[in-house]
Amino acid sequence: MAGEHVILLDEHDQPSGILEKYAAHTLSTPLHLAFSCWLFNQRGQLLITRRSLSKVAWPGVWTNSVCGHPQQGETFEQAIIRRCRFELGVEIVDITPAATEFRYRAVAPNGIVENEVCPVYAARVTSEVNANNDEVMEYQWCKLDDILQALALTPWAFSPWMVMEAADEEARQAFIAFAHR
Repeated sequence: MAGEHVILLDEHDQPSGILEKYAAHTLSTPLHLAFSCWLFNQRGQLLITRRSLSKVAWPGVWTNSVCGHPQQGETFEQAIIRRCRFELGVEIVDITPAATEFRYRAVAPNGIVENEVCPVYAARVTSEVNANNDEVMEYQWCKLDDILQALALTPWAFSPWMVMEAADEEARQAFIAFAHR
């Protein structure tokens, strides 16, 4: 995804410019727009992914299904579909907001900072996973209840944003409802 950028946000969370994606993620990452999506199959299982070792931040860490950055002129739904195809080779339907006001800041062990206004979504996978090895080194379909328990008991084993999203009451309830549809 050469040429991807992030949409920078000002102190009022309003767009204030763009910056190349890899230049943005540093030891002092500026606030920018992102999204996070938890993908479920028809049986209500959650797809978790393990980040490629080549990732700049949190390499090799287990996380939710897919994350990314909307591009200028792109809706969140379009961005989610694009990243699902690129990272996981999957088609999705039923993109549903889970926590539209979610935001976080976290520092990786290597010092790289994530600093995002990051609406959270759920969606349904309608095809087989064909993961892009540059993005995802492993993946697993899991029972949502098992993952929520693992996130509570062993938060160090997962990405900080996934832990925070699961701890967000609005998001957690949305995931539970979505999984049981």
